Amino acid sequence: MPRISAFTIAQDDIESFFNNSRRNFYTIEDLERIFYEKSSFWRLPKSWNVHNFKDALKEKTEKFKVLELKFPNRVVRRMVWGDVSPSQIALSIRKSSFLSHYTALFAHDLTNQISKTIYVSAERSTVNKKGFLTQKAIDSAFSKPQRISQNIAQLNDEQAICLLEARRTDKAGIIKSNDGLLITSIERALIDATVRPLYNGGIYEVLEAFVRAAETVSINKLTALLKKIDYIYPYHQAIGFYLEKSGAYRDSQIDLLKGFDFEYDFYLTYNMIEVEYSKEWKLYYPKSFSDYIQSR
Repeated sequence: MPRISAFTIAQDDIESFFNNSRRNFYTIEDLERIFYEKSSFWRLPKSWNVHNFKDALKEKTEKFKVLELKFPNRVVRRMVWGDVSPSQIALSIRKSSFLSHYTALFAHDLTNQISKTIYVSAERSTVNKKGFLTQKAIDSAFSKPQRISQNIAQLNDEQAICLLEARRTDKAGIIKSNDGLLITSIERALIDATVRPLYNGGIYEVLEAFVRAAETVSINKLTALLKKIDYIYPYHQAIGFYLEKSGAYRDSQIDLLKGFDFEYDFYLTYNMIEVEYSKEWKLYYPKSFSDYIQSR
C-alpha cells in the first residue's frame, strides 16, 4: 500500500486556509511566510522549503497556478489561488495600478471592440514639471508617429498585458468598477483616449466612444478633470472637436471646452499626411476623418 504523503494528509486544512484568505495572488515571499508560519501545524516534512511547498500546491491542488509574465526588462511571477480574471491578473503586477485606455472604454460600454491587450496604468511617483510650450515644439512632436510602449507581456494565446506610466494626478478620475477593480472613470477614459488614440483603437474608435458616452458622461466633470490633470498640450481643442463632430452633445456642453485658452494650433493625432484644419478649434485632423463623419 503506497504511503500517504504529509501534504495529502494536511491537504484539506491547507486548501481551507487558502479558500478563506481574502487574497488570490501571492509572491514567492508571501508563500514563504505562509510556509514557515504553518508548516509545523500542517506537519509538513522538516526537510521542505518554500519551493517544495509551491510544487506540492501546484501538483496536488486544482486551484493553485503559477503565472510567468515575460516583460522586456523583467519576468513577473505570480502564484494564483482560485479563479481570477485577466484584468485581476494585470492589476496584480503593479501596486495602485488601474485599468485604462481601450480596456476602460470596453468596460464602460464605449466600444464594441474587444481589445486583445489589457491596458494597465500606474502613476509616476514624481509630479510632472510643466515645461515651456511653443508652436514649433507642438508641430515637431505631432509630425512624428506616436510613441508606443513596448512594456508588454503575453498572458495567454489571445491576450497580452501592457503596463503604462501615467502622469501623477493623485488618482484623479480613478474609480472602482462593479467588480471592485480600479479603473478610469468615463470622463478620464475619454480624456486618455484623446491623449493616446492608438491605445484606444485610433481616432475613429475615439469618436465612437464620445458618441456612445453622450448619455452618461458629465462634461462638467470632464472639463474639471482636464484642468486638474493640467496637460502641457491643449487637448481641450481635440476634445471639443470630438464633441462637436459626434453630433451627440448640446451646444452648452461644447461651449465648456471653448472656455479654455486657444493660443496654439493643435493636432487630433500624430504623423498625419493629408490634413484639414478646423478654425473653430484651431485643430489639424486627417482629411479621411471628414470622409468618415460624412459616411456615418
